[in-house]
Amino acid sequence: MTAPQLNESTSAVLDALTFASAKEQAQALAAKRVSAVDLLEHSLTRIARFDGALNAVVARDDEQARTAAARAADAALARGERRPLLGVPISVKESFDVAGLVTSVGNPGFAENRASTDSLAVAALREAGAVIVGKTNVPLGLADLQSYNDVYGLTRNPWDLERTPGGSSGGSAAALAAGYVARELGSDIGGSIRIPAHFTGVYGHKPSYGHVSLRGAGAPPGRFSARDLSVAGPLARSADDLELALDLLLNREPLTAKAWRVDLPPAHHRRLADFRVLVIDRWPGTAPSLSECFGIERVVERLRTQGAAVSRPADLTDGVLPDLARAHPLYRTLLGSSLAEPPAQSESARQRFAALAPDDHSADAAWLRAPTLSHRDWLKADEARHALRHQWERLFETFDVVVTPVAPTPALRHNRAEPKDTRTYPVAYKEGLRDVRFLDLFYWAGLPVLPGLPATSFPLGLDDEGLPVSAQAVGPWLEDRTPIAFARLLEEAYGGFLVPPGYEAAAGR
Repeated sequence: MTAPQLNESTSAVLDALTFASAKEQAQALAAKRVSAVDLLEHSLTRIARFDGALNAVVARDDEQARTAAARAADAALARGERRPLLGVPISVKESFDVAGLVTSVGNPGFAENRASTDSLAVAALREAGAVIVGKTNVPLGLADLQSYNDVYGLTRNPWDLERTPGGSSGGSAAALAAGYVARELGSDIGGSIRIPAHFTGVYGHKPSYGHVSLRGAGAPPGRFSARDLSVAGPLARSADDLELALDLLLNREPLTAKAWRVDLPPAHHRRLADFRVLVIDRWPGTAPSLSECFGIERVVERLRTQGAAVSRPADLTDGVLPDLARAHPLYRTLLGSSLAEPPAQSESARQRFAALAPDDHSADAAWLRAPTLSHRDWLKADEARHALRHQWERLFETFDVVVTPVAPTPALRHNRAEPKDTRTYPVAYKEGLRDVRFLDLFYWAGLPVLPGLPATSFPLGLDDEGLPVSAQAVGPWLEDRTPIAFARLLEEAYGGFLVPPGYEAAAGR
C-alpha cells in the first residue's frame, strides 16, 4: 500500500511530533491535529529512511498496523474515546510475543516461532490504544551488551554507526533515538534497559522486581514462572512517559490480580531541592573512568545548583551503605544460576573453574560456579539477597535516591569476538586507556538488580566525543515513582534527550 500524500500543514505537525513524547502524541491525536494513520505512516517512513543502516526494527506487519490498528484508532477517536496511547505508534523488544510475529530471541532454532497471542505486557499497551509498529532487535538469548544475532543481523547506534546501541534492549533504544516511535517495551536483568538508554541518550526504567509480568516473553514459549532477577519495563524519550507506561503495565498477571494489586506509593518529593541524594562515583577498589566522572560531576553540579542535599559514601558511618564489593559476587551467583542456557565459556575459563580454590569467593569465582549451583546453595544466596534488600531499605530511611553511573563507558564499538568472556574494551581513565573485560562492565547495572530495586537511567548530555552519557537513580523497593520523579525534575530543569545529528524531524522525508 502506498502511503498517502500529506498536505503542508500535516507535514509540519508530524515534524513537530517526531521526537515528542508519547503523551504529547496522544494529546495531538485527541485534539485531531493529526490522524493515527498519518502518524503511523510518518513512523514507517522514518523506518524506511534510516533502518537500512540502523537495523533496529526487525519484525513488522505494516498492513496489520494500518488496517487493524491505526484506522481503528482513528474511528475510536472520532467516537470520542480517550485512552492513554490511543493511536500512538510504538515498538516492542523482539523477545515479547506479538500476535502474528516471530519471537526468536535471535536464535535460529526459534526463527519460525510465530506467536498466536500477545504477551501480557503487549496486551496492556494495545488496550491503552497503542499501534504496534514492529519488534526491535536483541542479542542472541538476550545475553550481550550488543544487539546482533544470526536471525536479524547487527543493530547500530544512531549516534555512531560503528558503535552498538547496547543490549539486550538495543534495538529498542535505537528506535527511540532515531525518532521511529516514542515508546518502547524492554526487559532488564543485567542493565538491558538502562545500558541501551545510556548508550543512546534516552530514558529507561527498571521496575522493582515482580511489578510487571513477563508472561509471553522469551523462547521457547509457554513459560509460567517468573525468571529470577529479570523485569520488564519501559524506555522512552521523556521521564513522564516512563511513569505513564509503568502504570499501564502493572497488575496484568491474571492469577495474582484476583486478589493482589500493586498500588505504587507517590514520589517522595515534587522539588529537586527536597531530595536527599547519595551519590556514588566509583566502584569499591577501582578508580572512576573519565565517563563515570563526567556523568557524576554533571549530576552533582546540577543538584547543588537546585539546592538538593548531596552526600557521598565518605560522609556515612560504617555499615549504612551495603557492601557493594561483597554484594556483586552474590549478583553474579544468582544471575549465572538463572540462565537456562549459560553462554559458552572459553577454554581458559574452564581451566580457571577447574582450578578454583574452595575459599575463593571473588566475583569471577561466583560467575564460574553459578551454572552448577546446587539448590541448597541457591537458597542460601537467596536469603542473602533478601537480607541485602532490607539493608537497602534502612539506607533509604536517610536518602530518597542513590545516584550512580550506568556503565564505565559510553557506547562501545562493535566487538563480536566469541566467547564473550574473552572480550575486552578500551575504557578511558585519567592515566589513559585501559582494557576492561566484558564481565567487568556490569558492576553498576547489577547494583539495583540483586535487591530488586527500581532504577531510572536518565541522560546528561554529550561527552567530549559527542556520545551520550547517563546516570541512574536507584530508589527504595516498590517506590518506582521516586526515581522517575527525580529524573523528570532534572529533565524539566536541564533538558534531557538530544536528537542524533542527521536524524532531525524533516530528515525522514
